[in-house]
Amino acid sequence: MRQIYSFYFDAFWIALKSILEHKLRAFLTLIGIIIGVAAVVVVGASISGLNSYVTEKVSKVLGSNHFMMARMAFSGPIDEEEFERRNRLNKRLTMDEYEYLKANCSNCSEVGAQMQSGTDLNENGVEMPSVRIIGVTANMIDIEEKEIELGRFISDGDVERGSKSAVIGYDIKDKFFPNSDPIGQVIRVRGVPMQIVGLEERRGSMFGNSMDRQIYIPLTQFQMIFNRADGIQIHGKSQIPENFESAIEEARTLLRNKRQLIGSDEDTFGVVNTKDLGNQIDQFTAAIAGVVVPITLITLIVGGIVVMNIMLVSVTERTFEVGLRKAIGATRKQILLQFLIESALLCIVGGIVGLLLAAGVTQLITILAGITMTITITYIILSVGVSTFIGVVAGLYPAWKAARLDPIVALTQN
Repeated sequence: MRQIYSFYFDAFWIALKSILEHKLRAFLTLIGIIIGVAAVVVVGASISGLNSYVTEKVSKVLGSNHFMMARMAFSGPIDEEEFERRNRLNKRLTMDEYEYLKANCSNCSEVGAQMQSGTDLNENGVEMPSVRIIGVTANMIDIEEKEIELGRFISDGDVERGSKSAVIGYDIKDKFFPNSDPIGQVIRVRGVPMQIVGLEERRGSMFGNSMDRQIYIPLTQFQMIFNRADGIQIHGKSQIPENFESAIEEARTLLRNKRQLIGSDEDTFGVVNTKDLGNQIDQFTAAIAGVVVPITLITLIVGGIVVMNIMLVSVTERTFEVGLRKAIGATRKQILLQFLIESALLCIVGGIVGLLLAAGVTQLITILAGITMTITITYIILSVGVSTFIGVVAGLYPAWKAARLDPIVALTQN
């Protein structure tokens, strides 16, 4: 047992000495492995970061355990023909249907309604185009888990009276009230003066589109200002994730019953839930990983070829050493293992340096881009495992060639 341990220790030490004696050559050899490992890990961190970024933004926009029902709502992409078919089949949702779901959906902790449109604002000569005006019921703050920084959100009383109250996003404040408290100020929506009662907490942007460029007003006031033929959106929420699917199915069944749809009749409305969006995000990032990761692994393979070439040069340079070791009793197996250990050690060192490089790059991107990139254990194991495997494979032929050297011929070639 001690002899076996001593052999591996000696083989490791000889391999390390060989690498340290040729530092520049070893570094140039490992550039492909370093870049390959760093690329795989950075790609993995980017995909993980993108997934977290989109999920976080979607959660900020929609909240959790939240579903939406509307005339045209889709949980995934559809072709033009299917869109036209659904456009003919589906019917707009009404306030009567909203009230029916609100009164009867036992698995829903909240049922709210919303409408939205776009308009240009012009206040005292200051213009802001393409602002989202969103008519809401009071409980949309709970359904979409909105945060209010100043003042309050739209209340039940505002909705009942159709009051001219408004909650603005941060882009509106920055544009029209940059140096003052917006609460109590007036802003006109299509000529109608709306008193600002609240300021939503800043939500930032998503893929370059601001999520702070909106004004919330009571749904009843929205219906007086805008004439929208598409009907309302009905939003629902379950109290806990375990009841989420039950809440969606109950709401769907209730709306079908209200519309007297039976048996195999198709739904005449669309349903979207945050879980479906999460699954789509996962599928999207998995598709990216499936394309990009194999491409980055090619860099590791190229690095392995370079390692093989250098190991062949090393065998040629150390012919006398190999002959001497065989002359004093080293077996073919020991010579084979010696060069395999050296090749694998080279690639392991390259893998570790690549990981350190990837950590620096991901940290830099996190700071500059504002997207948190996470180096996952999966990609660490994948990159280091593949680099070690490549090291062993790349060293097989040189090690086999060294093991087959005739000691007499090897000694005379010095």
